[in-house]
Order: sequence, then C-alpha cells, then structure tokens
Amino acid sequence: MTYNTTVDSISPEGAVYYLFGATGDLARRKLFPALFSLYKEGKLSENFAVVGLARRPRTNEQFRSDLYDSINEFCRYKADDAELWNRFSEHFVYMSLDINNVDGFRELNVLSTELDHKFGIPGNRLFYLALAPSLFGPVSFNLRDGGLLESTGWNRLVIEKPFGYDLPSAQKLNEQLNQVFKEEEIFRIDHYLGKEMVQNIQVIRFANAFFEPLWNNNHIANVQITLSETVGVEERGGYYDKSGALRDMGQNHMLQMLTMIAMEPPSRLHGEDIRDEKVKVLRSLRGYTSGDDVRKHVVRGQYSEGQVGSKELPGYRQEDSVDPESSTETYFAAKVFVDNFRWAGVPFYIRTGKRMPVKTTEVVVEFKSMPQNVLFAQKHDLAPNLLVIRVNPMEGIYIKINAKKPGSDNAVQPVSMEFCQSCQIGINTPEAYERLIHDAARGDSTYFTRWDEVSHAWEFVDRIAQAWREEKSDLAFYPAGSWGPEAAGRLLDEEGFHWWPVNGQEEDNVIWITNSGK
Repeated sequence: MTYNTTVDSISPEGAVYYLFGATGDLARRKLFPALFSLYKEGKLSENFAVVGLARRPRTNEQFRSDLYDSINEFCRYKADDAELWNRFSEHFVYMSLDINNVDGFRELNVLSTELDHKFGIPGNRLFYLALAPSLFGPVSFNLRDGGLLESTGWNRLVIEKPFGYDLPSAQKLNEQLNQVFKEEEIFRIDHYLGKEMVQNIQVIRFANAFFEPLWNNNHIANVQITLSETVGVEERGGYYDKSGALRDMGQNHMLQMLTMIAMEPPSRLHGEDIRDEKVKVLRSLRGYTSGDDVRKHVVRGQYSEGQVGSKELPGYRQEDSVDPESSTETYFAAKVFVDNFRWAGVPFYIRTGKRMPVKTTEVVVEFKSMPQNVLFAQKHDLAPNLLVIRVNPMEGIYIKINAKKPGSDNAVQPVSMEFCQSCQIGINTPEAYERLIHDAARGDSTYFTRWDEVSHAWEFVDRIAQAWREEKSDLAFYPAGSWGPEAAGRLLDEEGFHWWPVNGQEEDNVIWITNSGK
C-alpha cells in the first residue's frame, strides 16, 4: 500500500491493462486520453501494454486509429509528436472477445504472456471493466477460469458504477467478485473522488489552522452540496428511467463528497485510514425511519417542459425511451444529519438535478452569524461568512467575509476573496480518470470506494427509495431550466437558511478580490 504523502514520486510498475468495452464511449472519451496524458507526463512505465477488448472485430491498426482520433478529440494533449505517438501506440493491441466464452479468455492469456515478454512486464494485470454491472461477475469468473490470474505479479480489478441497484443487488454482486478477487484487489471507481478539488478538501481542512478548529457544530451553521446539470437524460432515457437521480448521483457522488467534508482527521495519510473515517460518517448518518420522515426531509422532482433563452426544452416524460407516465426523479434534495459529537445538530443540505440553469458542483460551508446586538451587528445586517469549494467546472475556493466599505463611517459590506485553481492551470489540469488509473496502477486505493462504504450508502438510500415506491404522489415538477421544485427551498426555510448562489449565479452586491482577473 502506498502513502499519499509520496503520491507524485511513486511510478507504477509495469503492467498489462485490459480495457473491457474498448469500443465504448467511456474508453473513447476518458480512458484513452487518460492513458496518453499519463504516458506523456512520464507517469506510465515503458513496460506496459494495453489490450482493447470488445465483441466487434477490429485490427490493431483500426484500434490504434480509433485511439488516435480519441486523443485528438478529447485529450488535454494532442498527438502531434510523431515519435512520441509511435512509441505510445505500439503498446496497444486489440482482441475481439466473447466475454461468455472461457476459451476466448484462454487465448487472451496466451496473448498476455507474449506481451509480458515483448515489453518486459513482470506479470502484473489490471482489468478495467467498462461494462454493465451484470457482466462483472461472469467476466471475473472467466478471468479466473481462463488462467489470467495465475501470473507471478499482482491482479487488480477496476469497475465503474453503478455498483448494484440497491443493497441486495450490491451484496450479490460483491459476493460474486469476492469469489475471485480479494477486497484489496477491487477498485470501485467514483470519478468524483478523482477531481482535484474533492481531493483538496482534506488539505483545506487539515492543513490550515484557521479552518480545522472551526470545523464543528460550534461554528458551522449548515453545509450545502450542489451537483447540478444543464443536460437532460439525452440518449440515456432507457437506463435513467430505471435509475433516477437518487441512485445515479445520490448514492455515490453526493454521499462521497459529504463524507470528505464531515470525516474526522485520519491517524495517517494512508488509504485505509482515510476510508475508515469516511465509513464512520456513513454509519453516523441519521436514517429516515418512516415515510413521513422522508416526506419531511427529502424532496424529489422531475423536470417538465421549459425554456432556456429562446430554446424550448422537452419534459422528462417526452424524452426518448422514457415512460410517458414515469415517476422517476430527475432531481432530489435532502436535509441530512451526521449524528456524532462534531456535527450534532448541523444540517447538511444536498441537491442534484438535471435541466438546471448552471452546470456546477460546489460545497458551501456557512458559518454561524455573529451574536446579535453586539458591536457592528447592532446597526448592520451582517452576512454570514462562507467557505465555498468549487469542484466543477471551475476549480477553486472562495471565502466571503464582512469588511468596512471604503470611504464610509464603519459601513459594512461583504467581500469575497477567490482562488481560481483552474484559471491558473487552465486546460492542462489533470483529469479525474488520469489520477484514478494512476492510483490503481500503483495500488493506492484512497480515492476508491470500499465495500463497507458502498453498503452503508445503499442502506441510507434504500430507505428513501422504499418510501418513494409507497408514495408515488410525492413527485413534484419543475420547469426545465429552473432550480428545481419550490419544496427544496422550504427544506432550508424552516431553519432560517436559504440555498446560496452557485458558480455563475453570484450575488451582485459582493466585492470580489480574486487571482483570476475577475
């Protein structure tokens, strides 16, 4: 196991990377560009090979041509250095594979041995399954029965979400994987954990003396986590109508970001110690005990027809492959409590939705207001202090404080000081899949989800889903292009709070001091 303190100085050992689903959208948009960026930056050993695996036939030349097109369209670097490209692409081969036929896996094992000899690879295997979860088990069994796990090096399995549909299905899937792989060999990707500012949460919290002493219920009034999308379900209507926002975003991305904000300081910067603290947060989540409890604390919505500018947008029920009577949520918001000594009484508000005005992911930490009728609070309506962590698409942080208005007699105005990380680094900031593939190749599981994290998250989400199944009338509609149902605002109103504006929707009366030239 590696340590985060030396993450940049540790290069992965040589390995064969097996990309199942190599002709799919994820490989084209994310995985191929990530591998090229790692290679160009010297973070990928020369002793590697990549085997693209899918059912459709392809020659090596066709596969490398697809690879070239993918990198030039989606990678932050271009394949404009012919010598570099030739060295990189010669490590890629393609094999047509029927994943239900174990004989094909035996042929793949023979090819793997040849690649080991050709590129000096010490028998290490990394299997990346960009496949439907229902195929994880069968592929794992055939990897074992086809002899691919009998090499002298390590074996690691990387799998994408969704990890199950609910807790029972996740347990069944995990039992299948555990028949073949050990828990420490399974790397469950949540790509939000690879984002720069999500990983930066730990540094902001634990490396700054003016944050950590205040990071508790004595000083923090509430925490707001927003993950909004401007797109609808597009061509994913068939999948999404069986999933919904709660399972698609809530069970993984939203709860993972909540654990990063709420976790206790780990004893060491070690993957297992960090994940131990995240699990403690999930265990401390106050579960909803009844349908009434869910109705009081959770809002579910579905976008209806709307308009953004001059563009007319269809409602969810008008999307392709969606049931015209569907009750699937495209939006949910919830008031969540972490019942431990640090956070007792502090509400965490989470919301995510499609067809919203702005695409953004942000965490807003609102600090408690100054005592009323004391000093400046006697004459001024002081705004609360905020710490905002911007995850996507802009990366950075800003802090809102109160300051004297220049040229006045103690008039107070809010001032926001901003650090824009993406403004400094620009397009060449490493992307989430680069970090996560690099970590998996080095055996660093810090930013991958462990089974107990997955199971506790499903326990929490399943109670909400069950209540919704029993009370279909709770669905609220919101126009496409809006911020969701009005009921989401009432979650905060009853505590005297409100949703803070997010990136692209800042308040007009705030003076900005920024490194971005804003």
